[in-house]
Amino acid sequence: MSKPVKAAVFSAGSWGTAFGMVLADAGCEVTLWARRPEVADAINSTRANPDYFPGIELPENLRATTDPAEAAEGADYTVLSVPSQTLRANLAEWTGLLAPDTVLVSLMKGVELGSAMRMSEVIEDVAKVGQDRIAVVTGPNLAREIASRMPAASVVACTDEAVAQRLQAACHTPYFRPYTNTDVVGCELGGAVKNVIGLAVGIADGMGLGDNAKGSLITRGLAETTRLGLAMGADPLTFSGLAGLGDLVATCSSPLSRNHTFGTNLGKGMTLQETIAVTKQTAEGVKSCESVLDLARRHGVDMPITETVVGIVHEGKPPVVALKELMSRSAKPERR
Repeated sequence: MSKPVKAAVFSAGSWGTAFGMVLADAGCEVTLWARRPEVADAINSTRANPDYFPGIELPENLRATTDPAEAAEGADYTVLSVPSQTLRANLAEWTGLLAPDTVLVSLMKGVELGSAMRMSEVIEDVAKVGQDRIAVVTGPNLAREIASRMPAASVVACTDEAVAQRLQAACHTPYFRPYTNTDVVGCELGGAVKNVIGLAVGIADGMGLGDNAKGSLITRGLAETTRLGLAMGADPLTFSGLAGLGDLVATCSSPLSRNHTFGTNLGKGMTLQETIAVTKQTAEGVKSCESVLDLARRHGVDMPITETVVGIVHEGKPPVVALKELMSRSAKPERR
């Protein structure tokens, strides 16, 4: 009988815990690395993560530790689920602990500030592994719903399709349906930019601008994402799939979305600092909007919605003024 697949999940936050549950429900032996001892102790003693999913029972084949070496030992998959802007520093500490042939799996949806690197590029740079050992899991994956074992689909992307297929099997459950894709660039861009568009839609909702505005922002936001993807060599079909449209719709329509909620508070008139103060978890789009815009400018791509979000979030531009500027842009054909 073959030995069970072992997975290490670095972060016992909401998405790390939820995906750890998926892996465990699929039959993997899962070890969560938790930064705080009280979280690890609670997971091991009560079979629940009280900080994120109180009342939801965790599988018996999932346990937690605060020792990164213990988590990483012998792992077939090392899953990374930390805030995108902290990945480089965290991974630098963990790289020497990783199992020799482990596949590094990114759950993160962001672009690094300064370098404008996608998360898989940061992993490749820091861990010094080939692209065939880096995979990305992305799609409409609101952590609370998945932890509740509600139906969801996702994309498992790797340049090596055989690796993607193995990971697909390792996280396929009756409620979580993964599809494979080899377009890592497109999948990562879809996940990163949708957070920025989620902020924009949230701002519009907070301002009470209505569903026409929401539909317009989602659609034109998808156009921005696709333009950037094409400039970077992505497959345009990726953006009409789960990693593109699917993730975008979930983020822009759900109160469970951190980015949408963050934007809604800004649209209601809260300042950036006030909004940060009432936000318990990381809204990736808040920082990544700057790096996404940087990426767009490096590739000569026009992204007016992203530029508007940066103006509101980081330059103090009042949403009413930003809206007027966005709506007064010169007319042009839709497919441009």
